[in-house]
Amino acid sequence: MTGHGHGHGHGHGIPDDYLSGYAHLLEAVATTGRRLTRDEIQDRRTLGEQAAEAGYGLRALVGAHLAAARAHWPGTDSADSVLAAMEQAVDAFAEGYERAQRLAVRQEAAARREFIDDLLYGRSDLGRLAERAERFGLRLAHTHAVAVAEGAAAYDEGDAVPRAVERALISRFGDRSILLTTKTGRLVCVVPGDQDDEVLGYFAKQAFAATDGGRVAIGRPRPGVGGVVQSYEEALNVLDLAERLDLDDPVLRASDLLVYPVLTRDRQAMTELVLSALGPLEAARGGAQPLIDTLSTYFDAGCVAAEAARRLSLSVRALTYRLERIHRLTGADPADPVHRYTLQTAVIGARLLGWPATTF
Repeated sequence: MTGHGHGHGHGHGIPDDYLSGYAHLLEAVATTGRRLTRDEIQDRRTLGEQAAEAGYGLRALVGAHLAAARAHWPGTDSADSVLAAMEQAVDAFAEGYERAQRLAVRQEAAARREFIDDLLYGRSDLGRLAERAERFGLRLAHTHAVAVAEGAAAYDEGDAVPRAVERALISRFGDRSILLTTKTGRLVCVVPGDQDDEVLGYFAKQAFAATDGGRVAIGRPRPGVGGVVQSYEEALNVLDLAERLDLDDPVLRASDLLVYPVLTRDRQAMTELVLSALGPLEAARGGAQPLIDTLSTYFDAGCVAAEAARRLSLSVRALTYRLERIHRLTGADPADPVHRYTLQTAVIGARLLGWPATTF
């Protein structure tokens, strides 16, 4: 095949195959003044599709048609009918060309979607996955980190929000092997592990703004083909944690929250701790929840009674009374460092397990 793009002379670097029968068509039309037949138009469309698939540019192809018409202009006075035939032929050719391009774009989008699904579920043959990844700018042998952003709405790849975030990333970092996509309505950003801080930090800022104050979780960098899945799942777990613990930071890093997976790994042990440490609070008037909320706020306020009382809109005296009640019911004193650790862990466990709303 000859080179793509512009050649010299009437060929424009386009092989004659794509102009097959064109000169003959113009000759036939010049003699009779007729329009192109349906079959002739279909032939031009087919050639347009083939030229698009071969990767030639439409501008060069149209140029080649004009040059060929000049070179083979029929010796006739009926310029009008020759120009009309040229118009029909080039129009049909361009229609075929555009149809092939649209199909290629759809196929590329489908291939990308399938690759992303396989990548994030880790369910494809790993060697083949790594091979496909190169096409999308990822080198899966390296370390990667994944950030996931969620907003009030669910997003698809073509939506305005993902496109705005992608534009911001590209204009800031160029094409640095960053993959931005969507999965189950959330934005997902995959970056090489050596630049996760800079790129994912910026992604988090852009996603927070574009999703109108959504929440972003960042997984830790993980090596190898399976690393993307691990980092992605870690980010999802962080979003789930944030929901359950009502964490209000807009950007959460898995590396800062490693204590929580440790606490929840042994669900049975955590359930026992919650029930033994906090179970007695169910005997209080109004149930356990108000007292758990009191403890939670007290711990969040760094065990400073005045600050906790302010956050709960209580007087310091009312707060102190509640803490005494908790001490009486559970036998654990929130002001005592040893007891405090047990109570605080149990409060986190209760929030993670959804207790007391969920009974065990």
